[in-house]
Amino acid sequence: MQQQVADHVAVARGVTDMVEDVRAVGELLCATFAAGGVVYTFGNGGSAADAQHLSGELIGHYKRDRRPLPAVTLTTDATVMTCIANDYSYDDVFSRQVRALARPADVVIGFTTSGRSPNVVDALAAARANGATTVLFGGGDGGPAAQHADRLLLAPSTHTPRIQEMHTLMLHVISELVDAWAAGEEPSP
Repeated sequence: MQQQVADHVAVARGVTDMVEDVRAVGELLCATFAAGGVVYTFGNGGSAADAQHLSGELIGHYKRDRRPLPAVTLTTDATVMTCIANDYSYDDVFSRQVRALARPADVVIGFTTSGRSPNVVDALAAARANGATTVLFGGGDGGPAAQHADRLLLAPSTHTPRIQEMHTLMLHVISELVDAWAAGEEPSP
């Protein structure tokens, strides 16, 4: 346990170099909501949970009572997911939804610790093809997914647990920024 805590602290220190990148994504989301856009999130396994966590903070609230903001997690519709996986491929479960839903005013956020999940990579590429802005929550160098992201939030680690811990920290910081803006405490970007 001591080693895990020490590793966590070391990676968290590395995230301090990312403060401006995290702030920029928070400001991007505020601008997206101000313009009437929608945020779409997705990932696999623990990353799917992180995607749902971010959408929950946006639709519900983080700390303040404020209006709900439009966010959709693409892993939560079991019928759509299983239809696409069965009729096409699991690699298509996110990209097909993105092609149907995402527009130029929207932000599409993929979560993948390795950056190599084909369904996340393909969905980010589809989002760009649709004209949406793309964000990658990843780790290390971002893998192939980084090539399709307009904004990168890469935890400075290659170990899945540490990456996911930093994703939670980053999405909480972003949620705080968006919450303050939506509650009228911060000016529009």
